[in-house]
Amino acid sequence: MKKLEIVNKVAEDLKIPKKEVKKVVDLMFEEITKAIARGEKVEIRGLGSFRLKRRPSRFIRNPRTGEEMFIEEKYVPYFRMGKLMKKALNSKKS
Repeated sequence: MKKLEIVNKVAEDLKIPKKEVKKVVDLMFEEITKAIARGEKVEIRGLGSFRLKRRPSRFIRNPRTGEEMFIEEKYVPYFRMGKLMKKALNSKKS
């Protein structure tokens, strides 16, 4: 599902103009992004939590050439599913 699809669905369900819903959705994603960038944990009950994870610097070896390379430390976003989402995903039988 894309952001536009979320906007359309919320606008349709709540009978609110898409323009207003888009502002709210954009602001929500912007605030989540800013909080994660500050190193804060963002928790959305039922969905899960977002946080920043540190990947330390390290040396790796190219398997084809055997050349050793240095990878700088970096921070990556990390998402952990909430219990309700896990339950919903695992309750579906294929």
